[in-house]
Amino acid sequence: MKVAILTMFTGLSTTYSLVNVVADQLTMLLQAGIAVKVLVSETCPDGERTGIFADRRIEWVKITNTRNGALIHWHDYSGATGVVHPTFFAEAELIAQDFVRHLNDVDVCILHDILYQGWHLVHNIAIRKAQQELPQVRFLAFTHSLPVNRPKEMDFPFSARFTGMPRTRFVYPTYSGLPALARQYDIPEGHCAVVYNTLPLLQSMSQPVQQVAERMDLLGADLLSIYPARLTTGKKFEKVAALLGAIQRATELHARVVFCDFPSADIPSQVYKSMICTEGVRFGLKQEDMLFTSDLQGFEEGFPREGVLELFQLSNLFICPSYSESFGLTVLEAASRGNFLVLNAAVPALQELGSALGAYFLRWDARNFGFDTREAYHPSEEAYYQEHGGMIVNRMREDSSLRAKTVVRTKYNTEWICKNQLLPLLACESSCAQRE
Repeated sequence: MKVAILTMFTGLSTTYSLVNVVADQLTMLLQAGIAVKVLVSETCPDGERTGIFADRRIEWVKITNTRNGALIHWHDYSGATGVVHPTFFAEAELIAQDFVRHLNDVDVCILHDILYQGWHLVHNIAIRKAQQELPQVRFLAFTHSLPVNRPKEMDFPFSARFTGMPRTRFVYPTYSGLPALARQYDIPEGHCAVVYNTLPLLQSMSQPVQQVAERMDLLGADLLSIYPARLTTGKKFEKVAALLGAIQRATELHARVVFCDFPSADIPSQVYKSMICTEGVRFGLKQEDMLFTSDLQGFEEGFPREGVLELFQLSNLFICPSYSESFGLTVLEAASRGNFLVLNAAVPALQELGSALGAYFLRWDARNFGFDTREAYHPSEEAYYQEHGGMIVNRMREDSSLRAKTVVRTKYNTEWICKNQLLPLLACESSCAQRE
């Protein structure tokens, strides 16, 4: 499959929101291994091609914007009646010829606001002309603004902004807008579809976090936990893995954990890591659901604190079963980034902090002032984790802010939208073209 994205951009400044939307779509398509070309105005500067726009896999095409050596000026024809400027149709014909030349090797062409915006009326007419010579191409016409009311009186070519186009699916970023979109173009709602706008959380984060994301999917897990600590048995890493595994087994929610660890003289790192992973797997996690940042090149001695704080922005569950704490600064860091807190009730410092922060408490072995505690679980440690794990998940679901944070991370990212909305839409249009 080959896909064209037709934008007619004259610049690529990220202050223009549609530039960011197209950048996200390019990321999705390239990650899916789909051949892609981008069609922009010939006045779009090459020097502004940065980030994903500079990817060598993209075929970059400039569509003519001159006639007889003179620049074609775009007029904002937002009305439904009137008269276009004298050279309008000649300009549309030239642009249409360029569209035919550059779209004859694609399966699907994605239009961004071309059929909607008044200043794109010349391109609207041009693509309709070109379509007549491109019977094999299907179109997805994205609208990114509030649909307009369909006027009762219209003149051609102004009517193109209110008329459907053959072999075209009209796309909007929310389901609530589909009825109005269908009314604007006088088409059945069944000819409309939804593709959400994305929030590219990872792209704005630091390189260390990017490295973590290359090794583990940080966006898709229902429960994402970050545990920064020295790799010593006193920090009880294995209890974090065990609790997450038990929750995953009991609730079927997908859990992942990133251990932002640094070495300790108490125990060889590889020995303790093996113990932690064994416990996590025993209770219900998979090996790939656990990541130690010390296994990443450059972070063998520790992970940057700024990176830990960024990871806390993504995570939703902080578990601290530590044997002892004098204060517990990571608790404050996790809470400040909107994580649900599960702390060791037997550690005085954690009890003090957690009580003020509305934490959920479990009991693990602990060192107190002048004595130590040892916990015994009946009928078993796994049953204890599963019972409390269900209550933890229920508490998390009841917290509207936490639920919103989790949904934004798991559902409004490029991976989810690509898999569940964009790729199925492209596949549907491609299969329709083959049937025809």
